[in-house]
Order: sequence, then C-alpha cells, then structure tokens
Amino acid sequence: MRGRWLGTLALVALTLSPAVVAAGPTREEALKALGATGDAESRRQGAQALGETGIMTDVPRLAAALRDIDPLVRTFAESAIWQVWSRSGDATIDRLFATGVEQMNARQGERAVDTFSEIIRRRPEFAEGWNKRATVYYLLGEYQKSLADCDEVMKRNPYHFGALSGYGMIYLQLDQPATALEYFERALSVNPNLESTRQTIEILKTLLIQRRKDII
Repeated sequence: MRGRWLGTLALVALTLSPAVVAAGPTREEALKALGATGDAESRRQGAQALGETGIMTDVPRLAAALRDIDPLVRTFAESAIWQVWSRSGDATIDRLFATGVEQMNARQGERAVDTFSEIIRRRPEFAEGWNKRATVYYLLGEYQKSLADCDEVMKRNPYHFGALSGYGMIYLQLDQPATALEYFERALSVNPNLESTRQTIEILKTLLIQRRKDII
C-alpha cells in the first residue's frame, strides 16, 4: 500500500513540476512571431509574449505593430509596450514602483511624489519613474514640474506617446491649445489607436478655427 501511495505522489509531483510545464515563447521567438506576415494569430501571440519578456530595445518593433491590420495585434502591442516601460530591470525598484502607482491611484499625491522621486534618485535612466511623477505633478496642479518631468521622459524614451499626450493635457490647462494640439498630434503619430486623443484633436482644431474667426 505504501508503495502504491509513493508511486501516486511521485506521479503528482511530476505533473506539477515546472520542468514539465510547457514554457512560453522566448523573447526571440516572440519577436519572430510578431513579424509573421499573413499570420495574425502568431502576431497576437508574439505581442502578448513580449509583454512578459520584452525589453526597451523591442519597443520600436512593438510600436510598428501599433499599425498592424489586425485590431487585436494593435491592442496587445500597446499593452506590451506599457508592460515593458514599467519594468526597470531591478526587482527592488519595481516593487517601489508598484507602491508609487498604488499611492497615485489612492490619490496620495505627496506620498507618490516622494516614492517616484526615490526611484528617480536610484535609477534615473528609468523613464517610467519620471513619467509617473509627471502624472502625479499634473494631478496636483504642478504643471511646470510636470512639464519638466515629461522632458526627462522623452530624453530617455522618444516613443512615449503617454508623455506626449501628457504635454497636451498640461498645455490645455495652461490655456495654450495650439501647443497642446501639436503634442496630441505627435502622440497620435506614434500610436494611431488613441481614439480619445483623436477626438480631442478634432475638438481643438474646431476651437482654434473659431478663435481665429473671433480675432478677425
């Protein structure tokens, strides 16, 4: 009886062992899948996998996928980009980053600023630390500080359509719609799937036309 139980337990252990669980695609396999012309399902899987395994140098490839003919590929590519941006490469910094995001979502603005400032101090090359602090400054009405942090984001990550949209939102608050329009258009040029940004652009164009008419 004992032998039978041991045999059963060994079988269960083997079944649950990570070594026998099928591993997801490697980063290289995901990149190859993302470029699979004529195979939307492979491109979807590649984009999703890069959300887990991708690194910053993969962002140009993912940004190109934002123009894929398949809407799910575009959706998965955008999600993967945000996942890649949110990884610093340092587990301690990533935990601190998660804390800062929780504080921001809980509207604990000052605490979130302190957390993201510490991330920036420890890892200044991590663009998303700057971006999240820019977001908190915006929410706190500290627009000039938010603009300065957006500048730091773009120095490190020129593909950051979130920061470009952030500029637009700040300049709207500063009553500079023409400048806001420029940044919203730049954000849309990187990520053409930003529907709310597209709508804002159309509203701003109408507003600016009306302002010109009023001046005349």
